[in-house]
Amino acid sequence: MFVDTHAHLDFPEFDEDRDEVIKRAKENGVEYIITIGAGRGFEGNISAIGIAEEYENIFCAVGIHPHDASSAAKDFNKLREFVKRKKVVAIGETGLDFYRRISPEDAQIESFRRHIHLALETGLPLILHIRDAYRRAFDILKEEGYVGKKCVVHCFSGNIEDAKEAIDLGLFISFSGSLTFSNARRLRQIAASIPIERVMVETDAPFLSPEPMRGMRNEPSFVIHVARILAEISSLSMEDIERITSLNVKRVFGFLPFDDSPKIAYKIRNSLYLNITNRCTLSCTFCAKFKSFEVKGHNLKIKKEPTVEEILNAVGDPLDYREIVFCGFGEPLLRLDVVKEVSRILKEKGAKIRIDTDGLANLVYGRNIVPELKGIVDCISVSINAPDPKTYAIICPSSYGERAFFAVKDFILEAKKHIGETIATCVDLPGIDVESCRRVVEQELGVKFRLRRYNDVG
Repeated sequence: MFVDTHAHLDFPEFDEDRDEVIKRAKENGVEYIITIGAGRGFEGNISAIGIAEEYENIFCAVGIHPHDASSAAKDFNKLREFVKRKKVVAIGETGLDFYRRISPEDAQIESFRRHIHLALETGLPLILHIRDAYRRAFDILKEEGYVGKKCVVHCFSGNIEDAKEAIDLGLFISFSGSLTFSNARRLRQIAASIPIERVMVETDAPFLSPEPMRGMRNEPSFVIHVARILAEISSLSMEDIERITSLNVKRVFGFLPFDDSPKIAYKIRNSLYLNITNRCTLSCTFCAKFKSFEVKGHNLKIKKEPTVEEILNAVGDPLDYREIVFCGFGEPLLRLDVVKEVSRILKEKGAKIRIDTDGLANLVYGRNIVPELKGIVDCISVSINAPDPKTYAIICPSSYGERAFFAVKDFILEAKKHIGETIATCVDLPGIDVESCRRVVEQELGVKFRLRRYNDVG
């Protein structure tokens, strides 16, 4: 299911066919819509609440738009009553619009601060409208202690620095139909650089109709066009985008039913990944599981390590996938016997098998285990992450110290000899000499090199 996280269903453009618009959204897989009360003066909040309470799959946000910060300030206290309504899931859209300046800057800033205070009091998330004022808006959030709280920047239009600061502040970023425009190359580059775990999709209907619907009234069913572009620039499938953005909605707004049960097998793109342990040999400083066990919309915090039978049942038909990858939130080769047994069975069924590993199994077992994988594994991807032992020991600490780096290099050479397709990867962690790492991999070890994005797992 998709969620249109920002629409204005109370606008007069929908007065003649609102029922049909909502029905059409569901028929196109847009199961839920958040309609925004701010935008038509204070009375828009009353209309939005009415629509949300009429339709089971509609929720709403209430607030005072920056354009109305002067005229509607007298009504602000009424919001305290509105936020108690069951279908109200957010406060907003609020923020700063220094592009049109329909309300004076001082009035906008005062209104914005009051919205932040209300969000802090109630625990409801904020939906932000920001134009030509990202620096000032972010400064105000920090001044008011609203950092790491639930908050969405709607219809993002800032630059790459604005996007990075938003992520650093713990905000989510929502993209509208403008992402689909033919002249949106810069915006697409920004969207591609943002962790997808921080992204949502919206229409801002009836405005900003996406390609190929330009010139038409925008409506929630069109949000799939935004999702399609997001999938393209993220190198993910529509199924991935649907799952990830839905989980993001649940994280922020809370109302969405979502299966977040722990996964043994989880699909990303056309590959199936096997999460067979959460144990690790290393304590990498950049490991995402120190923040969350969620990867591309999947919960990988398993309660117990699965048996061979449980893993095979979770896989189903392996030919449904391009490849089967041993890669969860843990080091798969810590369960070497399980990896070997599952790989043997899946290979007999015609599956292609890959193992993503830290390359320390030979140290762990005190023997060269790579030949044991010959014939049952098609590819091994090894995380080298550094060009020298000192750096490796700092960013990937373990009980083995600097010795671990040399063990990884030896493991790669053994994989090259016995497995065939061998890839060594490096995370573009700030401060890492990526090119030196590439030279070690390509010139010294003679295998393929792949750069992995920092803070992008899966």
